[in-house]
Amino acid sequence: MEEKAIRSDVLKINDIYNMDCLVGMQLLPNNSIDLLLTDPPFAIDFKAHRANYNRTQDRVLSGYNEINADDYLKFTRCWMKEAYRVLSESSSAFVFSGWNNLKDILIAADEVGFITVNHIIWKYQFGVVCKRRFVTSHYHCLFLCKDDKKRKFFNSARYTADERDKNGGSLRYQDLEDVWNIKREYWHGDKKTPTKLPADLILKILHYTSEENDVVLDPFMGSGQVAVLSKQNGRKYIGFEIVKEYCDFAKERLESGSYRISSNKPIAATQIDLF
Repeated sequence: MEEKAIRSDVLKINDIYNMDCLVGMQLLPNNSIDLLLTDPPFAIDFKAHRANYNRTQDRVLSGYNEINADDYLKFTRCWMKEAYRVLSESSSAFVFSGWNNLKDILIAADEVGFITVNHIIWKYQFGVVCKRRFVTSHYHCLFLCKDDKKRKFFNSARYTADERDKNGGSLRYQDLEDVWNIKREYWHGDKKTPTKLPADLILKILHYTSEENDVVLDPFMGSGQVAVLSKQNGRKYIGFEIVKEYCDFAKERLESGSYRISSNKPIAATQIDLF
């Protein structure tokens, strides 16, 4: 790929790698990535097979790799420093986080030089029930960039200024608000990793902040959601995943062209379009 000058002897665009992203990103040249979209580890002693997640345990891939909470700021500084280096001047970065370690992500983002564009709240339909505090049913997403004047943003990518809902409200305004009500996905009967962002969330980001043939990076690939949806919607992708079983699952999805893969049925290809 001539325009991005990725080291083809080591890494290739439109592939994902079973390796630590701190190693992998060092192999990417400066300014070679157009969009970063990622959901890093939680650092909350996450248990992938807990009963209250309402999952059939034998369908949930094991191996979730956690970060010690005491090391989280250092860990975040390291990967964000590399992310800042590889992102282009016109790029954006979207980093998801629970509330527990959000402060570390905010501190690291400021330290490495990122500009915060928005602090988005993703409101989903179901949180874990708690006895001594309010239910947490939202997730944070930091919208970051390197150069606020050069970053891409297509504010009419999904709705034009004159499109209205049934009550006469502006659909574009509603879609551009910084609180996003998007349902979690439940892959009943299918193979899955313990955590994944829903397609609607990823597609919204792709649509507003990237163009066809842009290179999208996910340093913490998991099930491959970002890569799968980027591929299906005309974007290029590259990513890293330290858990081999997750990486193999992501490759299976990419190679088969399937969005979901049944645990006990033949693979059926599914296309999910941007809008």
